[in-house]
Amino acid sequence: MKTKTLKPNKVNVVTLGCSKNLVDSENLITQLQANEIDVVHDSTEDDANIVVVNTCGFIDLAKEESVNTILNFAAIKKQGGIEKLYVTGCLSQRYKDDLEKEIPEVDAYFGTLELPGLLEKFNADYQHELLGTRTITTPQHYAYLKISEGCNRTCSFCAIPLMRGKHISRTIDSLVAEAKNLAKYGVKEVMLIAQELTYYGLDLYKKRALSELLDALCEVEGIEWIRLHYAYPSKFPIDILETMAKQPKVCNYLDIPLQHANDAVLERMRRQITQKEQRELIAAARKIVPDIAIRTTMLVGFPGETEEEFQDLCDFIVDMKFDRLGVFQYSHEEDTSGYLLQDDVDAETKAERANIIMDIQRDISYAKNDSRIGQKLKVLIDRKESQYFVGRTEFDSPEVDNEVLIDAKKHFVRLGDFVEVDIVDAQEFDLYGEPVEVQSQS
Repeated sequence: MKTKTLKPNKVNVVTLGCSKNLVDSENLITQLQANEIDVVHDSTEDDANIVVVNTCGFIDLAKEESVNTILNFAAIKKQGGIEKLYVTGCLSQRYKDDLEKEIPEVDAYFGTLELPGLLEKFNADYQHELLGTRTITTPQHYAYLKISEGCNRTCSFCAIPLMRGKHISRTIDSLVAEAKNLAKYGVKEVMLIAQELTYYGLDLYKKRALSELLDALCEVEGIEWIRLHYAYPSKFPIDILETMAKQPKVCNYLDIPLQHANDAVLERMRRQITQKEQRELIAAARKIVPDIAIRTTMLVGFPGETEEEFQDLCDFIVDMKFDRLGVFQYSHEEDTSGYLLQDDVDAETKAERANIIMDIQRDISYAKNDSRIGQKLKVLIDRKESQYFVGRTEFDSPEVDNEVLIDAKKHFVRLGDFVEVDIVDAQEFDLYGEPVEVQSQS
């Protein structure tokens, strides 16, 4: 059993959930380091005496993972393995009172916007001059850039506004400054994230300003790829697609979660869009940016979803042939308007429907990947894993999308480099390639 020592504190920041949480953790790490506090991220070593768990509270599985992680570190603290345990993030924001009662071993709980209060526990000052500067925990060549906080949408299944509050855009100048700092440290790809990208600027500039932001970011020297995540489909600003078509740095990639396709389900979800409008949007995107890769997310098992409504969704996916697709099973979230509906689709049916959709997408993905054989594609090399160098095209985002595998026994490429790759084989979710020419680094 450990005993307290006079050694300086060492903090382990543990991040759960989405890339937006990761950026929050990176900002926390930056502030702690600026206060000369030793800090590590997601460390598996046991040499940290303080742990901060940044939680996710999006759906039941995420909440369960967060609670189990807190309980694990609470047990370690009880055994003397750590001295202090703090919890922050979405779960803590939403269920702070309950968590304080159920897991009193935690020294303090903080919400999503309470970073200064958390820093006080370390006798650390919140340094405003660090805004736009942060330590990244991703590979050095890519980073996430959070352009806004919160969400003004009222989707009936979503608890995000309860945890993150109303939409607040960051200024274009501040985002450009942060992108320049990231580029200075070797970042070549920035992924724009928010709860809802297309709402960007309405609060600050009284207009949707994502296109203006993209134009400004394209001027940042060293940044070669700019990727768009989490775009809301209703009233989608078409000028974003026009900017994508004219700006080589903006990846031909759009993550646009549609959630469903049946009009009755979309209405119950309060998505403010119809299937016809969704089809028109996808058609417009493919017309303006012919080589665009569209990623979407679907939600199955929403209250009242009938077999006919689910089949409508399946038919839509078959017709649309999305390049990338993920699926969630509905989670009945208290305090959302959907919670007033009866959660009448059983867990087994939800899982079965999710599997059916992924089976459909597997075939679509294989056909699209097979069509890439013989093409030469620009690939960013992320890592080496087993016998392969693993990279991505502009059509793929880290961790969630397809990857390009290069046999490390036959070829050598440097991590973080852009490489022209000849695609020689394909599987459902992977491409295999051979490097043609390593491009000079920017």
